[in-house]
Amino acid sequence: MCGVHSSPPFNAPAARRLRAALGMAPGHVAYGLRAQYGLVVAPETVMAWERGEISPSSVELTALAGVLWCAPGELLAEPVTLREHRMSRGLAADELARRIGLETSSYQKMEDTGRWRGNERQSAALASVLGLTLAQFVTATGKHDELAELLRSAVTTRWQAYVKPLGKLLPIPKANLEWVLEQLHGDYQSRMVATLSWGGGGQAGSGDAGREFLLEIVDRFWELAGGAS
Repeated sequence: MCGVHSSPPFNAPAARRLRAALGMAPGHVAYGLRAQYGLVVAPETVMAWERGEISPSSVELTALAGVLWCAPGELLAEPVTLREHRMSRGLAADELARRIGLETSSYQKMEDTGRWRGNERQSAALASVLGLTLAQFVTATGKHDELAELLRSAVTTRWQAYVKPLGKLLPIPKANLEWVLEQLHGDYQSRMVATLSWGGGGQAGSGDAGREFLLEIVDRFWELAGGAS
């Protein structure tokens, strides 16, 4: 859990580039952090941030963005976790919680544990407010393994039975989800049939093909989901 609280993925080159564009020295940045935000940060620390030797804390990063006249997201590398996506949008936890219809404490617990437990409406709101793609949503909410397991079951049995559980998991319209699952199921069945032979070795071949498809099924899902949106 401590990993979730670690510093966000700081974009050191961007910080140096933004400071240089403003004609500021590291000392000017340190002064701004102290004068505007009450943070005592040495110029040497600012230089260490820009060299990528250490990263600013969440509070320091937000203040640094203010001093450099940029959005916090401009100082972050590609966000992965819920917390990183929230920070890249410059949102406080309580503001995000309010916008998606959650108590701050409930949202904070989900962010801290990396396990999203919001309902369908809250999931859709979260994806909208943070501008998440489906793939980013699944990664940020810790649902990748659950998604993979549901997809495997959907293509190997009756896909219709998995529309509802997958709909609870993903902020995707039901009609789109049904189309994607039907396509995935058809792809899997076609691959299985294509590898069957009248000889005794056909079953082993079909098993190998099926396992290969199941390994790539999440990637195939994103490909189809993109086309269905």
